[in-house]
Amino acid sequence: MLTRLRLQNFKSWASTGDIRLAPITGFFGTNSSGKTSLLQSLLLLKQTADSADRGLALHFGDATTLVNLGDFTSVVYRHDIGSRLFIALDWTLMKPFCVMDTAHEDRKVAASPDLSFDTTITALNGATGRMPRVGVAEMGYGVGKVRFGMRRTEDGKGEYEIFSENGDFNFVQPRGRPPTVPSPTKCYGFPDQVRAYYQNAGFLSDLELTFEEKLKQIYYLGPLRAYPERTYIWAGAQPTDMGRAGEEAVNAILSSRDRGETISPGYRKRRVTLEQYVALWLQRLGLIAEFNVEPVAEGSQIFQVKVRKVSGGAEALITDVGFGVSQILPVVVLCFYVPEGSTIILEQPEIHLHPAVQAGLADVLIDAYRKRGVQVLVESHSEHFLRRLQRRIAEAELLSKDEVALYFCEIGEKGSALIPLELDIFGNISNWPEDFFGDEFGELAATQEAIIQRKQRERA
Repeated sequence: MLTRLRLQNFKSWASTGDIRLAPITGFFGTNSSGKTSLLQSLLLLKQTADSADRGLALHFGDATTLVNLGDFTSVVYRHDIGSRLFIALDWTLMKPFCVMDTAHEDRKVAASPDLSFDTTITALNGATGRMPRVGVAEMGYGVGKVRFGMRRTEDGKGEYEIFSENGDFNFVQPRGRPPTVPSPTKCYGFPDQVRAYYQNAGFLSDLELTFEEKLKQIYYLGPLRAYPERTYIWAGAQPTDMGRAGEEAVNAILSSRDRGETISPGYRKRRVTLEQYVALWLQRLGLIAEFNVEPVAEGSQIFQVKVRKVSGGAEALITDVGFGVSQILPVVVLCFYVPEGSTIILEQPEIHLHPAVQAGLADVLIDAYRKRGVQVLVESHSEHFLRRLQRRIAEAELLSKDEVALYFCEIGEKGSALIPLELDIFGNISNWPEDFFGDEFGELAATQEAIIQRKQRERA
């Protein structure tokens, strides 16, 4: 699970400070306050790892990637290419990661389930124009308190030195090897020469692999979801996620069915398919009574999504019922389709949903965490979603305050600022920002004043 994020000079953020990431983390605030940027930093790392170009320090994106951030000038705070972009991420493994010093009879150097990664990106010397070349100034991994990494030398030759900090470990280099190594691969990888030049640096490959695996476990669903289709063609594909707009939701259901995967709905209850569990949640949310994905004919690769609004009612295609069903469908499917222990990023999952369904969405996310260990990072404008989280904390059955981290983002002259919302054991927020969801009292007072004035005019 991801446990901490820190950014410096990233878009509207001069510095975020340490952001605690909980099993359910919510970011709220006004438009253009920097909420989306926090999540984009994770997507930036993920698509960099997915890129085939090992020479790109960061893959800022294009039409095919999760997010398109333009270039370094567009991303760095106040477009100052003289500033350094910094991203740090912490996560926890199920079991400790061990570093052995093979040069000294396999001595254990560090062992901890708590890992970290940080990278500092800078425009390279001589960069001009709107699209400067960028490189890594420094990058490192932490295993507990011990840190291993690379930093750019100050001689201007574009070479790097390898280092170990906060421990008694030293990299051992045979005689005759050069003291420096080439630049990192991407923003997080040690070049092959490190393993060749140092006889006890083999574990660095394991650190890179662990980081890549963690990034692969991040899944994203954007705020603008695809319109439902009258028919879907499935030829056996196994999608890794729902697609940026949820267009793969039906394929995911069919793929899961084909593989015979099942989900436990609770203690001593019969396991069900993903399709059945999704239908169960759509029923709980009050959207439909029945949900099925069926071929148009036996053996056909063309499928239709059919629903019943009420039990015993007429069957209809998903295109012929309320739009909200198709909009929440990818959210629910994603929560129970991704591998256990994954991290899901959701942007405004409440769009096009009735307030009661927005509240129920919180229960979907809690259920995904409780049953499958899925971590959820949410950007939202929904008061109903927040209120349900508060209620569940107060009930103390499904959620504790330590399993939730809530933040309010605001923008000012010095860029974006983050306010951690302070929750007590009853779900109360003690530092509620002024006009968090608008001025409700002011609206009621203005309405009553208008009613009085109108009655007075009508009597005159």
